[in-house]
Amino acid sequence: MSAPTRPAESQTFSPGDRVWIPKSGVRRAGIVVCSSPDAATVRYRPTEGRGTGVDTVTAEDVTTRSDADPLLDSTLDFTLSRRIPIG
Repeated sequence: MSAPTRPAESQTFSPGDRVWIPKSGVRRAGIVVCSSPDAATVRYRPTEGRGTGVDTVTAEDVTTRSDADPLLDSTLDFTLSRRIPIG
């Protein structure tokens, strides 16, 4: 894995950006769902398994990621879905 790079302070993240976030002392691969200058909501892999989690982290903790994560990066569909009850 490549070393994470710290973005310039004025940089903001956009939906779909590949990032690293710290979780329990470990860098986890993530994808930005939405962001502000102060924080980013990121979908990430909390373990080595296929599942994902979503968390909001401060922007200073987010670093850019150039490495591909085949399980995470293949799900770059940010369309919101809505469940409609049957009946």
